[in-house]
Amino acid sequence: MATRKEVKNRIASVKNIHKITRAMEMVAAARLRRAEQRIDAMRPYAQAIRKMTREVAEASEGGSTQVPLMQTREDVKRVGILLVTGDRGLAGAFNTQIIREGIRLRREYANDGAEVVFGVVGRRGNSTLTFRGENVENSYVGFTDRPAFANAREISRDLTSAFRDEEVDRVDLVYNRYVSPLTQYVRRQTLLPMSEAEVFGEGIPEPEEPADPELAEAHRKSDLIYEPDADQLLPQLIEEYVDLSVYRALLESAASEHGARMTAMRNASENADEMIDSLTLEMNRVRQAEITQEILEVVAGAEALG
Repeated sequence: MATRKEVKNRIASVKNIHKITRAMEMVAAARLRRAEQRIDAMRPYAQAIRKMTREVAEASEGGSTQVPLMQTREDVKRVGILLVTGDRGLAGAFNTQIIREGIRLRREYANDGAEVVFGVVGRRGNSTLTFRGENVENSYVGFTDRPAFANAREISRDLTSAFRDEEVDRVDLVYNRYVSPLTQYVRRQTLLPMSEAEVFGEGIPEPEEPADPELAEAHRKSDLIYEPDADQLLPQLIEEYVDLSVYRALLESAASEHGARMTAMRNASENADEMIDSLTLEMNRVRQAEITQEILEVVAGAEALG
């Protein structure tokens, strides 16, 4: 049985850990609120560019088929997968589930005869995949806590350049979709070619219904004059569309990371509380045993003196 001093030292250690996890929980909660605000601020722009891209594509006279980013490759030989992880750990299964999904996709494409190259956002994903000997072509680190649009643009430009130069025939994006601090799930979406991409804006509400539906319908059917024309404007909009897709994934991942870390630290704090209670009970038992032993020794000495 441990001595009272040993148990007391263990209680002090657990209390120190409890202070750290509690502080990390509060920091993650504050960062999560800011991340949620950034997602809300991004949504109006996302709605506008989605609507504009759709309208310009409809107005384009065959221009969409000439845009390299929309052209589907018949023979997919090389696939690029962008995994969005975090720079730090202590966030539960946040990083692990992204890496696991990336490995699963690599095996799936390998079964179809396609080679996979990874692009990784975050130090955790980069170090893990490198350690496993995976083909990591690009890594982006140092900004996962608070990603900027410039970071998203840097990543998307690398992806679009690789696709346009036929270094890869397809680009998939894997990230954690934020629902709540307790709920994040892995989301995979096709980023390129755009003709196979999923409709952007899942989780982004559509604009409210107009007050005058007939007037709104008339505006929709009216002929718009684009300068430059729709065929020239469409490639630029598609690049912005890709930028925004990557930016949204970074924001969602950042919010998911903060939510996962807040939940993990809360669980750790609760476990520390339970351990402190258990160790306190053990210390009381040790102290009681010591007192009982001292009483027995006193009684035995008195009897011996007799």
